[in-house]
Amino acid sequence: QVQLDESGGGLVQAGASLRLSCEVFGRTISIYKVGWFRQAPGEDRDFVASIIWSGGNTDYADSVKGRFTISRDNAKSTVYLQMSSLKPEDTAVYYCATFLYGSGAYSNWGQGVQVTVSP
Repeated sequence: QVQLDESGGGLVQAGASLRLSCEVFGRTISIYKVGWFRQAPGEDRDFVASIIWSGGNTDYADSVKGRFTISRDNAKSTVYLQMSSLKPEDTAVYYCATFLYGSGAYSNWGQGVQVTVSP
């Protein structure tokens, strides 16, 4: 079983930076990759970025490429999402989730953190 705890959300102005953290608890050996997703009011939950837990390979949505960076600190069992040049359209609840070996889908979602970017 794996549990996730996100932190680092807040209210910032456009152009600012913010770093989200996702601490992972439990059976981390079962994790293939960790992803960040976001959901704006009235919208579907969208993929933002992912990182392979052991190898570190990353993937990004086109909308955040060049502005967001996903990284991990395996010693701290924590995945980070560094967000720069934030735009009002980045406003959403951000979630992290794990993709376990053999599972076929993301599961074990965190509770989400609010990120609000004012114009």
